[in-house]
Amino acid sequence: MEAIKLSEIFFDKIKPRLHERIGRKLQGDKHVLDLGCGNCELVRYLAETRGRQVIGIDISSEKFPRYKELAKAGVNIRCIRKDAINLEFLYETMDAVVIMWALHEMEQPLSVLQEAHRVLRPGGKVVIVEFPRNLWAQKLWNENYYTSKELTSFLRKAGFKDIRAKQIERKQILWVNGRRGTN
Repeated sequence: MEAIKLSEIFFDKIKPRLHERIGRKLQGDKHVLDLGCGNCELVRYLAETRGRQVIGIDISSEKFPRYKELAKAGVNIRCIRKDAINLEFLYETMDAVVIMWALHEMEQPLSVLQEAHRVLRPGGKVVIVEFPRNLWAQKLWNENYYTSKELTSFLRKAGFKDIRAKQIERKQILWVNGRRGTN
């Protein structure tokens, strides 16, 4: 029980560092899409601190912030209740797509990544932040996570190039990124 509490505290503590790291990785990217955005926490961070125009997509809108609160704060975000497997409703091309702690929840991860690839501009970035298989998170929440090899394979099959994967934050977080080709 004590180990579980320590692990949860660890994940709560690293979340702001991960948001900052994502913000740095997306430097220069103005239009960002957050797939599986949950309560739009990362969406708000990127818009408020980095001046991004951010769209958050999540299949469940239960945790979305109230739009009146966002308008008062002058935050340039949209949180939309949709399935990430079909992004046909997006009219703009994205500079970057982020999926933080959500790909393992999606029923068809390869199809989601193919959609992400489709909506990115040529040269656009994808950043995936996940929990690696068989470590703390899996013991805590008993969910099915991926290995870096599986995630890089998904990205490659979806058409991404320059794929890199590494474990960060005491090897408890899997950081994978890639680019859409220029053709």
